[in-house]
Amino acid sequence: MEITASNTKIINRDRLQSLISKEQKRFEESHPKSKALFEESKQYLLGGVPMNWMVRWAGSFPIFVDRASGAHFTDVDGHDYIDLCLGDTGAMTGHAPQASQDAIVERIKKGTTFMLPTEDALWVGKELTRRFGLKYWQIAMTATDANRFSIRLARKITGRKKILVFNWCYHGTVDETFITLENGKPVPRKGNLGPPVDPSMTTKVIEFNDIAALEEALASEDVACVLAEPVMTNIGIVHPDSGFHQALRQITKRTGTLLIIDETHTVCSGPGGYTKLHSLAPDILTVGKPIASGIPAAAYGFSDETAKRIRENTPVDESDTSGIGGTLAGNALSLAAIRATLEHVLTDSSYEKTIPLATRFTQGVEDAIREFNLPWTVQQLGCRAEYWFRELPPKNGGEAAAAIDGPMDLYMHLFALNRGILMTPFHNMALMSPATTADDIDKHTAIFREAVQSLISD
Repeated sequence: MEITASNTKIINRDRLQSLISKEQKRFEESHPKSKALFEESKQYLLGGVPMNWMVRWAGSFPIFVDRASGAHFTDVDGHDYIDLCLGDTGAMTGHAPQASQDAIVERIKKGTTFMLPTEDALWVGKELTRRFGLKYWQIAMTATDANRFSIRLARKITGRKKILVFNWCYHGTVDETFITLENGKPVPRKGNLGPPVDPSMTTKVIEFNDIAALEEALASEDVACVLAEPVMTNIGIVHPDSGFHQALRQITKRTGTLLIIDETHTVCSGPGGYTKLHSLAPDILTVGKPIASGIPAAAYGFSDETAKRIRENTPVDESDTSGIGGTLAGNALSLAAIRATLEHVLTDSSYEKTIPLATRFTQGVEDAIREFNLPWTVQQLGCRAEYWFRELPPKNGGEAAAAIDGPMDLYMHLFALNRGILMTPFHNMALMSPATTADDIDKHTAIFREAVQSLISD
């Protein structure tokens, strides 16, 4: 253990590497079936997994899941886990909620996709309007699609080519958003595979909470839309400064720039997301992941004025070749699942339970940080919470990215995983579902404290 001048503790890196090796050995010895399945899968699946990022877990191979229910899942080796990842928001409902199961099974019996609407579509449209406040809606398969389609529409109705995003944002796999700032200059984000063009040709990028930079970027009136999470989440929880959203809305309106708010993660704020909670007024809103209890589905909504402009600029006889949609978009199964989820699972009462659980998680982490005098911080957003290995909360994506500590992330995740808790793999985020319990959170608190103590013990 080392002590700084301010009497806060710094983790000894040699000790950290030794602890990581110890936990990796424990992981491999306790997951023989997952290891065997992974090795065999390498013969048939690229990288041994159905999607490349599934290897980005703390263990030396991914756990193979057998079954899940509520806030827990069981792997093929028989280990039970408290799931605080919840599919990185996709399972924020908890796994297999009964009301959604019933509706999904019933819909499957009646057929799942017709290229025609069902009565569920009308119910879903009404409910989305009630929750989020935007008048008109469309359904997509993923939030990536919802964002991509919204950008295309924004370009069409404004006649402008560029968009603006915030540094270290994440909006799914939308090409234009894989851009970052390097020494103040826009460059392709590291890991951006095969971009069709240099993203600086399509996109402007600035830091979150930087109103002066926003003014400058939109002044030339060549930006079709700003695409923004109302709170940054995928680089850690970065809250907006007081007055930032008011300025964002005023500047976009003054410059004729559409404002797209992506609520896919921030729907953790409440039933109507951060938009309803804080009375935001976007031109377009996108949301996906948890709204259909794990069935692929997303939605994007428009203000009355934006919908009018879309209708004026998109002939119906060209709608099938517009670059918007897809044969399975708006299918009957997705809509039945969205209806069941919004009607019975992600309800007001569920948030009244899950948000206090996130507060309990946050308090438990804060208590351990204070007890051991560590220069760490934890942030909460609705039923989501996340801790960082820095003394103050980050103000923007650049600060958040600079604070990433790979070895510390690895150790904290692996320590928790070996003791039955799954955190989100790409950062230190925990999410609460309606099925999560206080006992689940208290177990995390105890294990988090144990992990911290193991790092600083002499």
